[in-house]
Amino acid sequence: MRLDELPQVINILRGDLHLIGPRPERPEFLPELEEKIPFYSVRLAVKPGITGWAQIKFRYGGNMEENLVKLQYDLYYIKNRSPLLDLKIILRTFWKIISYSGT
Repeated sequence: MRLDELPQVINILRGDLHLIGPRPERPEFLPELEEKIPFYSVRLAVKPGITGWAQIKFRYGGNMEENLVKLQYDLYYIKNRSPLLDLKIILRTFWKIISYSGT
């Protein structure tokens, strides 16, 4: 989460985005990701968010293998989501922001 993400707060207020959830992927990459990575579309089972388990546990996915790792974190979140897990994600995201350790 970076300063340039602030406009996403508007999307949260409109209900298009949650604070916590799988990070939305750019639409131009979706067809290839869904074709090459089994179960990629399962990420759509929950509303996307500004930050999520994959964002605090892994770096930005720049290739297919990294996107697969991020998908595994997203699926973990979907399967185990709870208020406690959301709180953990919020606290770790906040720590990444104030410690400048975000990638």
